[in-house]
Amino acid sequence: MKPQPAADTLESRRFEALELFGKGEHQAAIARLLKVSRQSVSRWIDTSRQKGRKGLKRRPRPGRTPKLSPTQRETLLGSLAKGPQEYGYSTQLWTSDRICRLVRERFGVTYHNHHVPKLLRQCGWSYQKPATRALERDERKIRRWLAVDWPRVKKKSSA
Repeated sequence: MKPQPAADTLESRRFEALELFGKGEHQAAIARLLKVSRQSVSRWIDTSRQKGRKGLKRRPRPGRTPKLSPTQRETLLGSLAKGPQEYGYSTQLWTSDRICRLVRERFGVTYHNHHVPKLLRQCGWSYQKPATRALERDERKIRRWLAVDWPRVKKKSSA
């Protein structure tokens, strides 16, 4: 799925189409130039005839306004990048509960811990589970076992 252009970009595209049409450009040429459909250009021109330029202005997005401003989200990402140990946790693992607590303490905003993955995606982060490995793991012994013992074991079982 490709990302959607910003609302400002979409609005300026509509006004550019209207300006080009006013200069005598054909709708098909405007559509090719702006990389939109002819139907969109036609709709924008009809809207401007009925409602004027204000009909092409962007409208507020529906839905609830975000709890964190864009600046606060940037600050949150900086805090997360420092790691949880910076905030007194014993492990280097951000959990939903820890992130909720950090947001509440830093910004006075409460999120449910099930909303944290969505918040992280909106900030451009992916929510990942760390790979668990035994502390006693010895890579040299593993490579030796794969090179020497595994072929021997494999031959016995397939015979």
